[in-house]
Amino acid sequence: MPREPAEEAVEARARELHRRGLEALNRGRPLLGARSLRAGLRLLGWPEPAGRWPEHRELTFRLLGSLAAAEVACGNSDRGFALLDGTGALIAEHNRGVLLLQRGLLLTMTGRVEEAVRSFDAAVPLLERAGERVALARTLLNRAFIHQIAGQVRPALADLARSEQLSRELGMTVQVAKSFHGRGSCLLLAGDVPGALRAFDQAEQGYAENADGMLVVLAVEKARALLAAGLAVDAAEVLDAALPGFAGLGMTQEQAEAELTRAQIALAVGDHAAATRWAARARRRFRRRRNEAWAAVAALTRLRAEFADGRRAVAAAGTASELAERLRALGLDNDAEAAELLAARAHLSRGQVDLAAERVRRQPGRRSRLDTRLQRHVVRARIASARGDHPATFRHARAGLVRLAEHRSHFGSIDLQTGVATLGAELARAGLDAALAVGRPATVFRWLEHSRAQAFRSRAVHPTDDPATVDAVAELRQLSRVARASELEGRRDPVAARRCAELERQIRAQSWQTSGTGEHDAQAELAEVRAELAAAGTALVSFFTVGTRIHAFLAGDRVARIVALGDLPTVTESIMRLRSDLDVLSGRALPAPLDAAVRTSARRQLGVLTEHLLAPLRPSLGDEDLVVVPTGPLSGVPWALLPDLRGRPVTVSPSATVWLSARRAALAPPAGTLLVAGPDLEHAADEVEQLARIYPEGETLVGADATVESAIKALDGCGIAHFAAHGHHEQDSVLFSRLDLADGPLLAYDIHRLGAAPEHVILASCDVGKTVVRAGDEMLGFTAALLYSGTRTVVSSVARMNDHAAVGVMTAYHRALARGAAPARALADATLTEPLTPLVCFGSG
Repeated sequence: MPREPAEEAVEARARELHRRGLEALNRGRPLLGARSLRAGLRLLGWPEPAGRWPEHRELTFRLLGSLAAAEVACGNSDRGFALLDGTGALIAEHNRGVLLLQRGLLLTMTGRVEEAVRSFDAAVPLLERAGERVALARTLLNRAFIHQIAGQVRPALADLARSEQLSRELGMTVQVAKSFHGRGSCLLLAGDVPGALRAFDQAEQGYAENADGMLVVLAVEKARALLAAGLAVDAAEVLDAALPGFAGLGMTQEQAEAELTRAQIALAVGDHAAATRWAARARRRFRRRRNEAWAAVAALTRLRAEFADGRRAVAAAGTASELAERLRALGLDNDAEAAELLAARAHLSRGQVDLAAERVRRQPGRRSRLDTRLQRHVVRARIASARGDHPATFRHARAGLVRLAEHRSHFGSIDLQTGVATLGAELARAGLDAALAVGRPATVFRWLEHSRAQAFRSRAVHPTDDPATVDAVAELRQLSRVARASELEGRRDPVAARRCAELERQIRAQSWQTSGTGEHDAQAELAEVRAELAAAGTALVSFFTVGTRIHAFLAGDRVARIVALGDLPTVTESIMRLRSDLDVLSGRALPAPLDAAVRTSARRQLGVLTEHLLAPLRPSLGDEDLVVVPTGPLSGVPWALLPDLRGRPVTVSPSATVWLSARRAALAPPAGTLLVAGPDLEHAADEVEQLARIYPEGETLVGADATVESAIKALDGCGIAHFAAHGHHEQDSVLFSRLDLADGPLLAYDIHRLGAAPEHVILASCDVGKTVVRAGDEMLGFTAALLYSGTRTVVSSVARMNDHAAVGVMTAYHRALARGAAPARALADATLTEPLTPLVCFGSG
């Protein structure tokens, strides 16, 4: 019997509402989707029995299935399952696969992962036979998510590839974006952070155009990736910007996952109170959704925070063990393993070593995450240490660090390479503690080197500049120039400052997507370092801390010993006071009484530093040249100003391995000299003019000729490069520390674009010798960027420097270089006449 036009119009309208509802669901807006789906059902007469036409029954079935998913997404799990259960009378045989897809989706959303994968497995062949390609693409995408939860990366990627292909053929643009999203999550699980971020970037482009509600969900994944790379502060910024976006979307599962991730970030930065609050909030939301699997993960995160904060130490072992059993029963083996490790830590904290060992006897799963594997190495090392078994401590700590080094070698970004050091800090500390207990100099040296500046061992990668990044850097230069002009006029341009910060974030995020070579250099051993020290007539002082006490490892031709030094808080405060005094003295001439008072204060701080850092070393130091390996705040010490070191060549290096590698590197054939004078620096042009007499064949860039591109072109592979320019150390954005040139700033970021590193760079003004020191004594800043790129020697200032004084010091320095003096010797001699010049020789000396 033919249908009436009115009936056909009703069906067409209901189909349109179904399409809108699905579109809203796929865009991450379940509340909006549910409204359209309910409207479609009302048009078809639901909840009354479906009409006589098969088309009405099938459409009612599909509307109910989609509405069920929307209800569960909004946290109404019972109602969602009830709606789906009510479709039994409507279903035709060819729709059995669709029903299994819908049930699997609901099971996934409520954390019943084992049931979900069975439902998807059963759905796939039915959908293939029925020719339901749209439903098949969605089933494969959701099954990939289940595989990912279980740590099964390969089958997940296979499902994602097939889903993406089907989605492209069918024009399902949001589904394609979700495939990229899923691929990124899988790559993150496999430890490929750059690859994950590239995939997330592709997903973001698709979501921005077609599913903006999914952008907040994607931000959670990006935050997890940054957390996995040790960039917890950046992860917090990404997630804090996204969290308010969940309001009004109705995506309660995703919102709870975001809150849980925020708890994990807070735990990583040591904010245990915030971690506890976020984890409790996430757990409540999961429980309201009846999602017991995720609620258990949130409970584990809260327990970790409470234990780290010193609370629940007595009960933590039992609670963690119970959580491990529950998580394993829910199919979350990785999280169960993390709970077992927490139980072991709790036992160790109470001296119950055998019970701790019992908790880690189980072999780790093949799909364990990197952080879980590293924690297992830490716990086993601590157990061995508690038993006095130092060889086993070294074995477990070294195995974890080897795994971390392999992970780091796949990062091309210096930002990520230095950030990931946080993941190995406890392993390095366990090994160093055991080495100090053993007391053998070679063993202590080995673990000191394990614990610092590991990013320098990764092979340098030159990132390719995509058009968007090139444009962003160009805009940043222009805006920075505008902002600098405003500062010189005594005003601030907040609009330009905000845009600069936004561009810096964009450029950094793009750099994170660069993959590494997978290779890293070997670490130096004490014997080879001592041989090189003897050949150079040099001694090494490598500083480290034990609690709040500073120690030094002293090595030379005839000595290798550990010396206890002074108090770290006292030294840290003294460095800050000294830097402040030097900054004041670098500016305009002060009234004589004030000038004298500041100089007296500076001399006092130099005395404090000498007492705490050098006085105990006097019997062993002799008069040899020195290589200093600083730790933490000691990277900011102007060593040549200390009375014991006046006139002595001192070279500062991030590690003994870095120093030895620079010494052994083949000297490049003689190359050109570059002399650059930046703008707004009173004596810069005079300084370059005087130096040009020493290097008559050198290239000079002065005035309008001193542009960024000209400087980069000339800097690439040159022998000596001297910059007399204003510099700015950006404490909160070190990759954008800069030198001011005629058309804008030369950024630390630009250094990584060089094809060949300059041999020797002198940064003759301001304070671009400052560094930010991350966990593991990883350095970031303009000077560090040059050293990472392969520059053998950098001379720069760790505090502001008087421009007039710089001219005389630099002229004397370059004359000594021209006579054949080594950089460290040339600097020691040149600064003798200027007792408060905070220049430091970094690198090989």
